[in-house]
Amino acid sequence: MRNPSLSPTLLASADFPGPRYHLEEPLPLDSGALLANVTIAYETYGTLNADKSNAILVCHALTGDQYAASSNPITGKTGWWHLAIGAGKPIDTDKYFVICSNVLGSCCGSTGPRDTNSETGKPYGTEFPTVTIGDMVRAQQWLITKHLGIEKLFAVVGASMGGMQALQWAVAYPEAMHSVVAIACSYRHTAQNIAFHEVGRQAIIADLEWHGGEYLSKAATPHRGLAVARMAAHITYLSESSLHEKFGRKLQNRETISYGFEADFQVESYLRHQGMTFVDRFDANSYLYLTRAVDYFDLSADYGGNLAKTFSDKPRYCIISLSSDWLFPTSEHKAIVRALNAVAANVSFVEIDTQRGHDAFLLHEPEFHTILRSYLQTNALQTGL
Repeated sequence: MRNPSLSPTLLASADFPGPRYHLEEPLPLDSGALLANVTIAYETYGTLNADKSNAILVCHALTGDQYAASSNPITGKTGWWHLAIGAGKPIDTDKYFVICSNVLGSCCGSTGPRDTNSETGKPYGTEFPTVTIGDMVRAQQWLITKHLGIEKLFAVVGASMGGMQALQWAVAYPEAMHSVVAIACSYRHTAQNIAFHEVGRQAIIADLEWHGGEYLSKAATPHRGLAVARMAAHITYLSESSLHEKFGRKLQNRETISYGFEADFQVESYLRHQGMTFVDRFDANSYLYLTRAVDYFDLSADYGGNLAKTFSDKPRYCIISLSSDWLFPTSEHKAIVRALNAVAANVSFVEIDTQRGHDAFLLHEPEFHTILRSYLQTNALQTGL
C-alpha cells in the first residue's frame, strides 16, 4: 500500500526503504569530478548460490527504479518488470539471484540532485555533477564487487537505458559477466532522440517554478514543465499503430468537438494523465541529468566512430529489437550485431514482431519472454549453472 503521507518527489535518497550501499570513497566521474558520500539503493530477488555464480544484474530504464519485481513501497505500484522476473518467470528467481540498483543521479534512493551537498548543507540542484552511463555502471560495479562480493555476474540484462548500461558493462568490464542481454537500445543516441530530450529539458527549464534548479529551497516544483516533458517522451515509447488502435480520433467524454483547448480527444487526455502522474513520482532535476546522460552515450566515440573496436569477444551477447520501436529501431541493433561479428563475438540477435512500440518489453509479449527465458537457460546449461 502506498503511504499517502509520502510523496516520491519530496523524498531524499535516504528516505527510500530497502538496502543501500554507501561507497567508502569518492566515485570518479567521466567529467573528471569526484563525487563523495555516494549511496546506491538496490533490491535483490532470489538466493545467491554458494559460489556466487548465479547473479543477474538487471538495469532499469530512464525513469525506472530498483523495485523491478516488487511493489514500490512509496508509490504502491507493481514492480516495473514483474512480468519477467520471479519464480518460474523468464528471469527465474528460483534459479538466479537478481540484483537491480537505482542509477546514480536518479531520485529513487541513489544519490542525485535532490540530496544534500555536504559542502554547502543544501540540496545539490544543478550543482550536482554531470553523470554518464559510464558513471552509473562504475557505481554498479562497486556495488557488485565491493559490497556484494560477486566477482563475475552470470548476466547483465537491460532494456532502453538499461540496455545501454548492459552494453557499457560489456565494454568497461568484459570479463565480469558471462553474458549480456541488451534490449530495445542502441550504442549511441541519435540526433532525433537528443532532440526529443531537449524539448523535454527546455519545458522544465521554462517553467517558472524551476527557479534555476533551486526549486526545493523555494518549496516549489516545476510540475507543468515536467509533465510536458513526460508527455513528449511518452509518445516516443509507443508506435503510431498502437496509438491508432487504442485511441484513433475518439473523443473524450463528449459527442462533438469543443472548439477550444480542452482535451477533446482521448489521446490528449491519456497524455495529460501520463504527465500528471509522472510528476508525483519523479524529480525534475533528475530528469534533466538522466536524459543528458543518455544523450552523451556513444560507445564508438573514443574509436573514431568504429564500433567494432569498442567491443570484446569475452562475454556472450543477445541483442533483441522490437519491430515497431522507432525510438531505437532494429537498424540500430543490427549495427551492434555487425560490430560484434567483426570481433568474432558469440552473438545472438532477434527482432520481436510487435505493434506496441518501444515499451513492448514492459508488457506481456509471449515471444519476447520465451526468447529471454530460452537464452538464459541455454547459457546456464553451458556454464553448468
